[in-house]
Amino acid sequence: MALQTQKRGFTLIELLVVLAIVATLLSIVAPRYVHQTDRAKEAALKENLSVLRRALDEFYSDSGKYPEKLPVLTERRYLRALPLDPVTNRSDSWVPVPGTDDDDKTIVDVKSGAQGKALDGTEYSSW
Repeated sequence: MALQTQKRGFTLIELLVVLAIVATLLSIVAPRYVHQTDRAKEAALKENLSVLRRALDEFYSDSGKYPEKLPVLTERRYLRALPLDPVTNRSDSWVPVPGTDDDDKTIVDVKSGAQGKALDGTEYSSW
């Protein structure tokens, strides 16, 4: 008697069902992942702005005036390096806010140079 071997495999319907399940799971997980990375960038941006503002305040406390340029904070070792703006991925995109006097060229605050809106609807440039 001859022994017959049967080839086993998945049917087309079984493959389509598995692909539909995988697509459904990806459609649930992918948006959460994207929003999570955006939240992480926004949290890092807020922290970097806080670090820069704290360094400006410490500079003012020590010298009695604010710096005229942001790199002065690294030259005088208030910061090791200017932090990156995580939205633009650059350290030179910070927007310095000058003093209120017309002749005042010092930097009293700093804002993000990133374009666009955050998840809460506010502009990055207003932070």
